[in-house]
Amino acid sequence: MSAFKFNSVNENIGRNNFTNIPYNVNMTHPLIPNSQDYMIYKKYVSIHSEDRDIIKYPNSSEFEIELPEDIINVSSIRLVQWTFPVNYNTFSVNNNNLYFTFKITNPYNPSINGVSDVFAYRVFEALFSTMDQRYEFLIEEGFYNPVQMATELTNKFNYAVTRRIQSYFISKKWTDSLEQLLFEGGYTRFVIVYNEVNAKIWFGNRADGFLLINEAGIASNILNEALCNLKSLPNSSNYGLPSFLGLRRLNSEAISGSTLNNGIQVPRFFYGDVSPGDNGYWLLPYSGFSGSEVYWVEAPFKINLMGESYFYMELAGQNCIDETKPYNVSEFTLTTNQTNGVVNSSFAKIAVPSTPMSQIYDREQSPYKFYYPPLERIRRLKLKLRYHDGSPLIFGVFNYTFLLEFSIMLPMIPRDSKLVPNAP
Repeated sequence: MSAFKFNSVNENIGRNNFTNIPYNVNMTHPLIPNSQDYMIYKKYVSIHSEDRDIIKYPNSSEFEIELPEDIINVSSIRLVQWTFPVNYNTFSVNNNNLYFTFKITNPYNPSINGVSDVFAYRVFEALFSTMDQRYEFLIEEGFYNPVQMATELTNKFNYAVTRRIQSYFISKKWTDSLEQLLFEGGYTRFVIVYNEVNAKIWFGNRADGFLLINEAGIASNILNEALCNLKSLPNSSNYGLPSFLGLRRLNSEAISGSTLNNGIQVPRFFYGDVSPGDNGYWLLPYSGFSGSEVYWVEAPFKINLMGESYFYMELAGQNCIDETKPYNVSEFTLTTNQTNGVVNSSFAKIAVPSTPMSQIYDREQSPYKFYYPPLERIRRLKLKLRYHDGSPLIFGVFNYTFLLEFSIMLPMIPRDSKLVPNAP
């Protein structure tokens, strides 16, 4: 047992006088007072997404991990290095931009144009009898270039109409017309192309008038199974696939071309061929249809095929970045002048400077979490990666890694140093 001796004449008085400081006469290591001087020490921890509990956290965009050791007296935390795969889908169910709908409002009528073709008339009957019904489809999830998007849309538009005609022929038991439809490759009157000069999508039909329904929301029976995965925040700039195709949030009625001075008034791209040898005439009347007109819609804005330019990293309890949120008309925004932003919503904001498929490497994030007084200890970290609208990043089987810098305050032991010159 350690014995203490008080520096007092009267030992009994000294024991009750708490202003007197005892000293230990039996310990070989005297008590060293804290000088209130500290040394800043940098501690680095490398974290890999594949090191998480995959059973508990199947999606690598959110997981919790235990550090190799307790990190004590932490004064700040910063993200200093990272590597992430770029494999996002610009178009996906989660982004709510796969769905498109349209109507055929003025199908070509062969009887009023002197065309006596039974198959053509039956196609007209199928389209005319269902004019009040919408055609709807989903494009494939993924990342597109403009030409691929134009091809996808052309095929999806025509396929949607083909299915409608097929169903009508089957209900009428017109087996011969159904076989002819399949032999001709289905309905092929829609032509959708990309203007490489003005970077806009043009929608065309070689015989039938149509309406692009850009006001349609997500309430579609072909999307019901995916509604639970939609983004968590409203976005006025993203109202579905039409917004990415450069269309306004208003329905677009196709305009028609007519025959003038023995020539055909049709849309043309003067910069060159769309298809080899077409001299820019990408939309011509359907062959064999006397008196037919072409119909087209030019998207008013440039096509947008890029995905999110930034994503956010959250560390539970370590967030240090305030973030604004999309404006929405509500009782809160109409009756107060307060912001709907979030304080300390994230730990880092990371740029996505590349398109799929690639890998991004970067370093030196400016934001950092500061603690005063220093945080006693850190042993576990809970991570979440998300976009600004709250939707998670989907990395699939791709892994990523990042490096965290912990600034640690180490108490200094006071030491008096004296330089003694060499003896002569």
